[in-house]
Amino acid sequence: MSLDASNHHSSGCLSLRRLFKLGSERTSKSSSKQANSSHKYGQTLKPSDSERNVDITDLSSRVFYDTCCNFACSKTNVATYQWEAPPVYSNLSCHDYNRDKVRHTVESVVDELDSSLRSLSLKIHSHPELMFEETYAHNLLSDFMENHGFFVTRHYLGLETAFRAEYTYGKGGRTLGINSEMDALPVIGHACGHNLIAISGVGMALAIKSALETHKVPGKVVLLGTPGEEGGGGKIILLDRGAYKGMNACLMCHPSPGPELSSSVPSSLAMQSLDAEFFGQSAHAGDAPWEGTNALDAAFLAYSGVAVLRQQIKPDHRVHGVIQGSEKRAANVIPDYAKMRWYVRAPTRDQLAQLVERVCACFEGAALATSCRLNVTKSTPYYDLRQNSVLAGAFSQAISEESGMAVGLYPSGASTDFGNVSYVLPSLHPAFAIPTQPNGGNHSPAFADSARTTEAHAACMIITKALACTGFRVLEDGNFSRQVREAFDASL
Repeated sequence: MSLDASNHHSSGCLSLRRLFKLGSERTSKSSSKQANSSHKYGQTLKPSDSERNVDITDLSSRVFYDTCCNFACSKTNVATYQWEAPPVYSNLSCHDYNRDKVRHTVESVVDELDSSLRSLSLKIHSHPELMFEETYAHNLLSDFMENHGFFVTRHYLGLETAFRAEYTYGKGGRTLGINSEMDALPVIGHACGHNLIAISGVGMALAIKSALETHKVPGKVVLLGTPGEEGGGGKIILLDRGAYKGMNACLMCHPSPGPELSSSVPSSLAMQSLDAEFFGQSAHAGDAPWEGTNALDAAFLAYSGVAVLRQQIKPDHRVHGVIQGSEKRAANVIPDYAKMRWYVRAPTRDQLAQLVERVCACFEGAALATSCRLNVTKSTPYYDLRQNSVLAGAFSQAISEESGMAVGLYPSGASTDFGNVSYVLPSLHPAFAIPTQPNGGNHSPAFADSARTTEAHAACMIITKALACTGFRVLEDGNFSRQVREAFDASL
């Protein structure tokens, strides 16, 4: 769902029903491996070497949280689906790379910070703030990062609630970017779990800082506090203003409903919001309706045109909108103004541009048929999310070594402003499951309740550790970083 953003970019976030990839028949081999590799909240069971690096994970034995925007599948249909795991790049680099020691450093720091991160999460959750109004979260996180040795720039690049927290060790080296989202939704608060995204970014940055110092690796870690994801395109604004310049890669994560203790590396849909305004002429609806030009008629014709268009678009394309009226309108007056807000989504930015053109044709036809004047305002589009394959493989390996958590690959019907970042530099944006109630997926009051649970926090810490290990590898391992960049260049 996307929200209005006055004088800012308008778009959407990770929130909609996931689209699933139909798998081939189950393999008993992967099923038996998964059965021996498990994790319960608060208790980690380490997988053996033979249980790691599973490409296809059968989830038939796992607990599922049934929701309307479940990014897995229901218990009754689980046998029909499989998750395809990202390839594991275990041989990318072997020189002086001791993942066990790095993982121990990361785990120790995140475990030590656990109660502090939990406190930050609950404070942000209890003070929900709308896009570009995240003053409390901005100050809270800025103070916390300063107290932990980061150089913090508040109100970064002209955005009042953005911040940049930077730490550099040694001379030279590469730069890793991390995002912390902070904004909430009207009425239902942190129903997309951005309180968890915020503390994950903090935990990653502090763990990598410690790893740089402990293992004497030169490099820089930059945590960006990115406001206005829920409709404002905060990352796009920061990207346009140079916030991501010089980064070798950028990481973040997002909570979602799904199988217990699982994660995924989903794609997302490119998205653009459209405001269509129809201008007509008012008149007495009973005495002289022929003197009027009905803007509301134009809006309803446009709505009908889009409804007909939906039959002719591809299954993975989306068009959805509302008519925004006025309670002050009288039934006996021909409406001289009507406004519509539409979201158009497609798998890629190029397909999005084509679909937007077809939707706008519906608006133009309605205006022509009713003799109304039309004004269409297009927001800056959210691009599709381009997950870096090498980073995804390293993350899959790191989280398997950490907890045995399953990692899947499949498309998503959601959209995020991080997609634009992923077109500029290597990026990774995994989703992780938290326990939810039935029909309690993202952007529901029930998900807001789920986002403050101890179980959600535990899952967030697992993801944070795996992402920190992945991000540190970008800084430590030149060969790995080179292959990350090569994979990015090849995907363009």
